[in-house]
Amino acid sequence: MTQDQTALPKIGWIGTGVMGNSMCGHLLDAGHSVTLFTRSRPKAESLIARGAKWAASPSEVAQASDIVFAIVGYPADVREVFLDANHGVLAGLRPGGVMVDMTTSEPSLAIEIAEAAKGKGVAAIDAPVSGGDIGAQNGTLSIMIGGDADSIQRVMPCLELLGKTIVHQGPAGAGQHTKMVNQTLIATGMIGVCEALLYAHRAGLDLATVLKSVGSGAAGSWSLSNLGPRIIDGNFAPGFYVEHFVKDMGIALAESRRMNLCLPGLALAEQLYQSVIAKGGGRDGTQALMKALAEMSAVDWSADPSTQN
Repeated sequence: MTQDQTALPKIGWIGTGVMGNSMCGHLLDAGHSVTLFTRSRPKAESLIARGAKWAASPSEVAQASDIVFAIVGYPADVREVFLDANHGVLAGLRPGGVMVDMTTSEPSLAIEIAEAAKGKGVAAIDAPVSGGDIGAQNGTLSIMIGGDADSIQRVMPCLELLGKTIVHQGPAGAGQHTKMVNQTLIATGMIGVCEALLYAHRAGLDLATVLKSVGSGAAGSWSLSNLGPRIIDGNFAPGFYVEHFVKDMGIALAESRRMNLCLPGLALAEQLYQSVIAKGGGRDGTQALMKALAEMSAVDWSADPSTQN
């Protein structure tokens, strides 16, 4: 422990998936007292072994905490975790507490949670993240925040343990809107990454050598640098689940319709990723888009790509 626990806010944590486990671990390493809940307790055992305390529900987490973080799957999960009348965080958090939702969710739900929180004398912040499993492990996530400035300042020391780029985007819901911008950029960008590697493969180029040239130029991107090597290796393990990405694109498309926007690139990406799910790849990482695109060209990317020319 780096500090006296009595001098630090007591932390509640809900959700210990691909990213949540590492993120919670950073708070433990910094000396925070952490009370946690997740639907599958075995996923939390490594954190419990490091000193986290188990609670039987989100409300029990809140009763033991000053600040409660959550990173779960879907908007329905967010609603249940925070707003369930009997077992939600808001039912157990004392006045003056802060709720921080780091799930990628609906902007309208973030606003609803913030309004409900205000009515009970607590604060709510939407703070979705980008950076995947690597960013979570390294504490280098990009964190996009919606909420009031005073509450954000209260949780900033914790956020600084989790992320490198932390930006207050505006009032409640602004963090979620910014994450939709992020996901729209990634969605069409991943099409380009996969199509480019398919081209290089069919042209007979050495894919790792190609990355050395294009990764540092104008075509470079986080997805190309971090997921390109995984694609080349046929490694489709999740840093971020395809099924969650499709959820995010669905939210962005719904918001775009509400704002009278036409986003054909995003719509195409959503359909291509739906095909990944249809073929059983919902729990693969987002780089699994390559399998769907490769199939269109009769390339079996699950095999050694070098043998498929």
